[in-house]
Parts: sequence; structure tokens; C-alpha cells
Amino acid sequence: MTTSPRPAVKRNLRGGRKVAAGARSGSLPLAPTTAPTTSWAVKSSEVLEIMSSLQEDYYNLCMEKSRKINSFVWHLLQEVDEKIEKGLEGITLNIAGNSHLMPVERMTGEDFWILSRILKKNPYINGLDVRYNLISDVGAYYAARLLQKQHKLIYLNLMFNDIGPKGGELIAKALHKNTTLKYLRMTGNKIENEGGMFFAAMLQINSSLEKLDLGDCDLEESTVHLGHMLKENHCLVALHLCKHNMKNCGIKQLCDALYLNRSLRYLDISCNKITRDGMVYLADVLKSNTTLEVIDLSFNRIENAGAKYLSETLASHNRSVKALSVVSNNIEGEGLVALSQSMKTNPTLSNVYIWGNKFDEATCVAYSDLIQMGRLKPDNTDVESFVVDGHVCLAEVSNGLKKHYYWRPTYGEACSQSSNAGSSLVPVGPDL
Repeated sequence: MTTSPRPAVKRNLRGGRKVAAGARSGSLPLAPTTAPTTSWAVKSSEVLEIMSSLQEDYYNLCMEKSRKINSFVWHLLQEVDEKIEKGLEGITLNIAGNSHLMPVERMTGEDFWILSRILKKNPYINGLDVRYNLISDVGAYYAARLLQKQHKLIYLNLMFNDIGPKGGELIAKALHKNTTLKYLRMTGNKIENEGGMFFAAMLQINSSLEKLDLGDCDLEESTVHLGHMLKENHCLVALHLCKHNMKNCGIKQLCDALYLNRSLRYLDISCNKITRDGMVYLADVLKSNTTLEVIDLSFNRIENAGAKYLSETLASHNRSVKALSVVSNNIEGEGLVALSQSMKTNPTLSNVYIWGNKFDEATCVAYSDLIQMGRLKPDNTDVESFVVDGHVCLAEVSNGLKKHYYWRPTYGEACSQSSNAGSSLVPVGPDL
């Protein structure tokens, strides 16, 4: 019986493990099952010569576990290896499944299992962004194990990964003992109230997490638990609770906690069902709270009365809030002018975002004057003034607290201060 010869092997230049020959470094080698065809897939006749690297570890582990090589992951690991070769540290591995810059094969839970195995002892990577993949609760299990094993990770982005209540529970429980993670994004994963309660409980124990995003997670009755958490937690700096179906009773529970909390600097309660009555509670707590710096109320319905409650507090009492967004809140001229007047007596308030409300000429003149006199810098608001037939008007400009909340631009500066002022005013860790 004739047998085919074994593929040649080469020892990598650092004396690492042996790898079968078949492709050059950076090329996609043959996998035990059919590998996807991509623009960077290579012919099997090319020679494999991989340095001891993440790419090599990934290839070897896929061989060992008889897993198909994910070409998208393979390509991005090469980029990280090149950064490591240059001596860089504190690297964020970005495997976003919504990338438009290259063909994407979205990761499954099994793909994430392989990835977590090669990352758990890597000293160079401290950030992992796997947004818009398909890791589900299976991947959440391995993400939880990674949080227990990897003590360099400070940033983990799991947004929109089909993680449910069970996956949310696993990740929250893993953070009971984790002391390194600073920023976690769970945005868009439907962990529901069940998963949300585990995060609220975790935050009463965890003493390292500084920024948590639970936006659009189908949490509708979580404010009671989150309010209890804010009374106990003294390290959380930024909390995102958009699309929680929060009503006025919900913001009252949060505000009750903010009388005692002295760490939270950024509160995002956008896209909820908060009305002018909810602003009574917020305006009152802002008279004594001296830590909140950024408040996002976009896409609620506070109207004129709510805007005036806030304006009175900002004009006469509060000197900590630096940025306020009331985009699309059904506010008319009277309320918008009141907000502009508060800027004249409050030297701290620097960023105000008002687009999507009901402008009259008095509103246009008031904000045009603030911009012209230099009190409101063009980069710190989402409107600019122009004159038509002797009348002052306002146009929208692409500035805001979190313009790139759901996506990253494919060109230009991804984290520009004018488009993402919230993160600039309240930074969490380097480049987070």
C-alpha cells in the first residue's frame, strides 16, 4: 500500500512549536475541514513559515481540535502579531463582525472558544472587541472563563452577539472575582431582567469595573436593583442604560441612589420614556450631587417644563455637569432658550446638544449668540447658525456625546472628541 508523504515541517525562528509547511506567514493554511475562500486565501503549494505567534497558536489549536480555521480571525491575528513584533503592548484585538473593510466570517461560540484559549495567557493584549458576531451563550461561557484566567484584559466588547439571560449570568458571576476589567459592553444582547439582576448584584461586589454598557438589553424592571447597586458601588464611573423602557418611576429610583453615590460621572438614560415629571427628580439631585459630569437624555420627552427644571438647577446650583444632551425631546423655544440662558451663568457647562427639538427664531438667535461670543464652541454642540433673508437659522452638525455608539467610521478619526464627547470628557483607561 502506498502512503502519501507527510508535509515538511519547519521550526519557527523563536524555537517555538513545529508547524506543517503549506503556506507563508500571514496566509491561510490548509485546515482539517474546508476553509472558507477569501481574498487572502492561498494555494496549498506555498510554504508555511510561521513565527511563534498568536497566528501559529491559533492554527495549531484548530488542527488539534479538528476545527475549521476562521479566515477572518486568521487575518486579524496576523495584524496583531505584526504589532507585537514591533514591541507594542496594550493592544486591542478588534474582530468586529460588522467590518466593511474586508470579507467577514462571523465568529460562533466554538470559534470564540478557540480564540479564548490562545488569549488567556497572552501578555500583550489588554482589549478584545468582538462586537456583531454570533458567539451566543456558548461564547459567553468561554468569555466568562477568559475573565477568570486572563489578568491583563481591561476592555471587553461583546455587543450584539445573541447572548441571552444565561450568558449574561455567566459573565456577571465571572466578574465577582475579576479585578482587572475596566470597561464592558453588553449592548444589544437580550439578557433581559433575569440577566440584569445578576449584573446589579455583581456591581455591589466588583471593585474594578469603571464603565458598563447595558443599553438595549431588554431590561425593563432593573432600575430598582441598579438603584441599590449605585448606593453600594463606589468605583463605577459610566453607566449606559439606553432603551430600557424606563419611565419616571425608574429615574426616581436612580436619582434616590445618586444622593449617596460619589463615583458616577456619566449617566446615559437616552431612548427611554422619561417625561417632564422625571426631570423634577433629576433637577433636585443635581443640586447636591457634585460628581455627575455627562448626562444623556436624548430621545425622551421632557418638553419645555422638563428643560426649565434642569435650566434652573444648572443656572443656580450645579457646577459639576459639563455636558447635557436633550436631542429629540419635544422641547420648544421657551425651554431651549432657558437652557441657553443657564450657560451664561454656569461656567462649567461646556457641551449642549439640542437638535431634533422645535426651534423658533428666539432659539436660533440664542444659540447663535452663544456660538458667536465663544461661550459655546462649535465642536461642543450639534448645531451651527446661518442667515437666510435676514433670519437666523440653525443647521445640524455631526457632533454629539456618542455619534459612533453602534458603529465605527471606515475613514477619518474613529474616536473624535467632537463626535464622541462623552468618552472624551469621562475617559476610562487608555484609549477606551
